Amino acid sequence: MGVSGTMEYLSDLLSSAKKGKKMKQTNTVSLKVRMDCEGCALKVKKALSSVKGAKSVEIDLKNQKASVTGIVDPKKVLKAAKSTGKKAEPWPYVPYTMIAHPYVAGVYDKKAPPNFVRKTDDPAVASLNPVEEQYTLMFSDENPNACSVM
Repeated sequence: MGVSGTMEYLSDLLSSAKKGKKMKQTNTVSLKVRMDCEGCALKVKKALSSVKGAKSVEIDLKNQKASVTGIVDPKKVLKAAKSTGKKAEPWPYVPYTMIAHPYVAGVYDKKAPPNFVRKTDDPAVASLNPVEEQYTLMFSDENPNACSVM
């Protein structure tokens, strides 16, 4: 067993030891929390900061959004936000460009922040059907064979 064989053996031994421990990944949990003033925002921030594993808490009072970054459980974050007495729910919005039909009832929300719509799992709303996709590509600016009117 030469030097390269020994190095390979030690490398395998160390990598197998690391596989036993799973590294938890940092994630961001976003919530929609009803906040009226700076006092409400401070109360929510304090409650969310006390969640085990929270590294940072960001409050966006204008959009009624609270984001917690760290190694946190989304259910515990939601429970902590509700413990303040404020109405809280998981962040229900996505950019309107991710939805094929952003103005359909149930997706369009007047209270949503600018350029956002409600998230949906309905495949008829979330994606284009093949015919719609064909027409979209036919008149796309990125299609060199597209019809152009001058």
